[in-house]
Amino acid sequence: MSKTKERTYARNRRLYSRKGYEKLFETDSEFFLKLIICVLLATFWLKFGQPFTLGAVRITAIPVGLLFGLIVVNRFEHFQSDRKIWYAILVVVGILSYFVPAGIVI
Repeated sequence: MSKTKERTYARNRRLYSRKGYEKLFETDSEFFLKLIICVLLATFWLKFGQPFTLGAVRITAIPVGLLFGLIVVNRFEHFQSDRKIWYAILVVVGILSYFVPAGIVI
């Protein structure tokens, strides 16, 4: 009895090779560079010397880098699973960097 090979359908070709192995599209150095860029973008805040109120909300800073990073990730990451990882990194670092004295103060 010969064992039949598992079929790889066309919709999975961009993720898996014909033998069923996962294709790696980026090297470790590319991933690390993306990680550094995401962290640096998420830490960029536009902070105000005098906070202003918008309705009932007091605004002291705007996460300019975080918003720009979300647009960049949406544009350049092809797979949804990768985008989710980068979004999570951007949001977590953006929230943490709000409490750090970094950013441009106007």
